[in-house]
Amino acid sequence: MTTADLSHVPACSYQDGELFVDGVAATTLAQQYGTPSFVYSAKSIRTEIDRLSRAFADVPHKLHYAVKANSNLSILRLCAEAGMGFDIVSGGELLRVLKAGGDPEQVIFSGVGKSVDEIDLALKMQIGCFNVESAAELDRLQSRAQLLGKTAPVSVRVNPDVDPKTHPYISTGLKQNKFGVPGDVALDLYRTTHDSDHLLIKGIDCHIGSQISQYEPLVEALDSLLELVDQLQEMGITLEHIDLGGGMGIRYQDETPLDVTSYGKLVAERLAGRTEHILLEPGRSIVGNAGILLTRVEYTKPGDADAPSFAVADAAMNDLIRPALYDAWHDVLPVQIHDAAPQQWDIVGPICESGDFLARGRSLALAEGDLLAIASAGAYCMVQASNYNSRGRAAEVLVEDGDARLIRRRETFEDQVQLEL
Repeated sequence: MTTADLSHVPACSYQDGELFVDGVAATTLAQQYGTPSFVYSAKSIRTEIDRLSRAFADVPHKLHYAVKANSNLSILRLCAEAGMGFDIVSGGELLRVLKAGGDPEQVIFSGVGKSVDEIDLALKMQIGCFNVESAAELDRLQSRAQLLGKTAPVSVRVNPDVDPKTHPYISTGLKQNKFGVPGDVALDLYRTTHDSDHLLIKGIDCHIGSQISQYEPLVEALDSLLELVDQLQEMGITLEHIDLGGGMGIRYQDETPLDVTSYGKLVAERLAGRTEHILLEPGRSIVGNAGILLTRVEYTKPGDADAPSFAVADAAMNDLIRPALYDAWHDVLPVQIHDAAPQQWDIVGPICESGDFLARGRSLALAEGDLLAIASAGAYCMVQASNYNSRGRAAEVLVEDGDARLIRRRETFEDQVQLEL
């Protein structure tokens, strides 16, 4: 009935020409919750957590879900129930984790710009570790811990200058990136931490980028960290953990996703005989392909030899900015298969920007009123949504055991203006 390859979106399947999400018809979801709506599969999320855990079964490890990928409270609760800790980059994300029932002692606070208020909140909540990214941050952390009568657990984020071979906007481990510190600076920060009464050394950290498809850069970064770990050991400083970050890539189009099993085995080989345990901070790899964005075609605008044909959907760049921001590819799946011959379409939104597109040059049989599913919309989609053009943000729905429930209602105009005077 369809030639669509759904292997990278396992929650989706076609039955008699109609798209289903874990046994629930997409047409039913659209009727019940409207469009645009993000729909997530609980089963897919749990499957990915289990797959990653098994890949690193040969080395002591702990998974910390990267909240920035998808911060809906129901998603966070699902991760907490699966035994995950959390990687956060703001005070707001910490409050979300706590509201979802997460354990603050299993929280890692990353990010280059932690404010005084954020540091104070994290200290009072007694989080597991601060990933420190500069000497200035370490000074601030020490002074706030002293003022509050606390001891701040510290891990220094090292920038190993490793090319992750990914999009430049999501590369974080090169010298020109704002994240982390060089190895020699890291050693100085550890000396300062070791001599402080209000700082406690816990581990070492690095994160070289996102959507990484080859494990070689990740292993290269680990080797660089292990050299520093050995130097610290010679200085009398013993670490509890080595935080390898996240960044494990998924398939959007025709990419080869990261071979996490081989990656896990190589990590286990390098950690053999060592006492440190591994921390991982997956986000996209857990939720990316567990979500779709349901949208409806409002209008069609046939083109000609000099202009493309446009399908104007009710979803837009304020809902899904990745194509406009990164020129990212998301598969577009028809919710109901037509017998008509397909033609080339640019799937665009109603926002007053030429950059407002969801997909370009897609071969589909479309008509006004058709429903479409934008695949791989579980990560870095709703979290980057906005109210541009005074559009309300989409609803979010979680499908679990054949049932669907609303986990974030659609924004109204009143929601948008309630803080304005």
